[in-house]
Amino acid sequence: MATVSIDADIKAKWPQGQCSYSPGSPEELAIIGIDLLVKELGTQSARAFIEQVFEKYPADHLGAQALERE
Repeated sequence: MATVSIDADIKAKWPQGQCSYSPGSPEELAIIGIDLLVKELGTQSARAFIEQVFEKYPADHLGAQALERE
């Protein structure tokens, strides 16, 4: 089974402050991205943006890990 690992150092700055992140997995990277998106756009606009991604996949999409197990 293939595992994706991420080696990244993310520094986000905005007028109210700054944050540093070091995600190690796609899940951690997604949470960081969503958190920054909500801070930038607000909850409703971020939700609408994220829904665009889900529109690309069927509701029962299993993902790469599930497909590798078959």
